[in-house]
Amino acid sequence: KKAALKFLRKSMKRYGRPDSIVTDRLRSYGAALKEIGAADRQETGRWLNNRAENSHLPFRRRERAMLRFRRMRRLQKLASVHASVSNHFNSERSFYSRANFKKTRAAALAERRGLCAA
Repeated sequence: KKAALKFLRKSMKRYGRPDSIVTDRLRSYGAALKEIGAADRQETGRWLNNRAENSHLPFRRRERAMLRFRRMRRLQKLASVHASVSNHFNSERSFYSRANFKKTRAAALAERRGLCAA
C-alpha cells in the first residue's frame, strides 16, 4: 500500500488527476486509491491493463529468479548486469548453424564471467 500510494501521488502530481485509473486487481492499489479519495475512478478488467503488464514481462521474469535477494541495491545491480548480458544468451538458434551458435554462446559466457568477476 505504501509503495502504491507513493507511486500514485507522484504520478498525479506530475500528470494531474485522471478520469479513470486502470490497474490490475492488486489490493494495494484499491487501498491506496481509497486513501487518496479516487476509489470510484479505478478500473480493473481482464484485458484493460495488458499494455502495461506486457511491458513489464522481461523484468518480471528476472525478478522472479531473484526472489532470494534481501537488499534492493543488490537486486538492481544484478538486474542491470543481467539485462546487458541476456541478449547474448537469447540468440534464436533456428537462424544459425550449430557451430555459429556454439561460438556466440562461448563468447557470451566469457563476457559474463568477466562482468561477474568485476
